[in-house]
Amino acid sequence: MELNNISDKPGAVRSRKRVGRGIGSGKGKTGGRGVKGQKSRSGVSIKGFEGGQMPIYRRLPKRGFSNAQFAKDYNEVSIARLEQAVEAKRLDASKPVTAEALVEAGVIRRVRDGVRILGGSEAKTKFALEVAGASKSAIAAVEAAGGSVKVLDAKSETAQD
Repeated sequence: MELNNISDKPGAVRSRKRVGRGIGSGKGKTGGRGVKGQKSRSGVSIKGFEGGQMPIYRRLPKRGFSNAQFAKDYNEVSIARLEQAVEAKRLDASKPVTAEALVEAGVIRRVRDGVRILGGSEAKTKFALEVAGASKSAIAAVEAAGGSVKVLDAKSETAQD
């Protein structure tokens, strides 16, 4: 084996498709585009064009707005998921349950803008939660089991279930 004998495996590199090079190539005339006219040319976009009629995206009124620029991206964790982690002995319920503790336990992969606890089930374990937000039903379930919920972010405390 010498450097001048090294090559790719057969079929690893395909030759490029030479479009519009005669009828015998199989990609001649329209070059695989299928049509003549504006759609066959490059750099032309007619998406949303309705033949001169007012397009539907201009006929319909504008509605709503997107708060994506300032929206918070929370990790949502249910009480049932916390219970599973405690039963599997990955989460210690005697210590405060923070976002970092949930990452170590493998409940969440990474801390984004904080953790938000969701209800939907009863809490059997007494938790001391320190999270960015919690739903009303989650707070009620944790407090019914004798635990406590400390909301770190004051803005998310008013969030609804």
